[in-house]
Amino acid sequence: MTALRQISNTPQGVAIKPRTPAFNLEAALANDWLGNDPFMTAVFNAMSLSFPTGEKEFIDSVRVYEDRITDEKLLKEIRGFYQQEGIHSREHRKYNKLLCEKRGYDLQELEGVYIKSVVESRENSKVTPRVMLASTVAMEHFTAAFGENVLTGQLLGKVEGPIAELWQWHSMEELEHKSIAFDVYTQIGGSYQLRVTLLRVGLWMFFRNTMKVAFKMLRKDKQLWKWKTFKSVGKFLFAKNGFIRMHVPAYKDFLREDFHPWDVDNRALLRQWQEKLELTAVAA
Repeated sequence: MTALRQISNTPQGVAIKPRTPAFNLEAALANDWLGNDPFMTAVFNAMSLSFPTGEKEFIDSVRVYEDRITDEKLLKEIRGFYQQEGIHSREHRKYNKLLCEKRGYDLQELEGVYIKSVVESRENSKVTPRVMLASTVAMEHFTAAFGENVLTGQLLGKVEGPIAELWQWHSMEELEHKSIAFDVYTQIGGSYQLRVTLLRVGLWMFFRNTMKVAFKMLRKDKQLWKWKTFKSVGKFLFAKNGFIRMHVPAYKDFLREDFHPWDVDNRALLRQWQEKLELTAVAA
């Protein structure tokens, strides 16, 4: 492959370093930990179930093009990205296993929803490595927007303790590496139209799969047809401060042709949470 040269756009002062966390989730995962809301708890738990499969795909999509990168700064950041995502997968595997043990869910059935989507994509001849990288770019933007909303308190609200810290840690690292896939995609000549198309496709598939898994959990908990659940679904979909509308500005940002993830400078927010969480960095 022809090597391309371009400087990483991660700003100075942002270190993409993996950390080794320790979270005691046993008590929290046995209950509706997010504000005693069965639906929103199920949504977050369903997202956790997506991460081991999804983050491996993110790593693989970037690795395909790693040998075309000559910028040493970006190469170092790519390695940090791999390590962070690998540890995220590991910690969410622990989360998912414990969740299913505590609540009687079928781990294989729930994870299978996401695995099936990955298998179908790999079997589709139209899903090229470039398409996979564009999908990663799109979903990394969504996870960064999600992470920002977690760290500013808009999503977790007053949730405290180990489970809040796990989501805060994950969110913090998503912000740190939010431009890595994008910068690689730019260097290989990825098009605007493809990344925008993959945002729409990727968000639809993620929403569909997450809701499917969440509803499976709610059915098992006998909460699916409760009025409280319906109200929470309505807020999630339609309320001004609900999950969907909260992420609309980030969606619109991504549609700009001159978009870059660091157009939103989160460095002050990152410094605040890096100091607060005080997690141990993995030795280089």
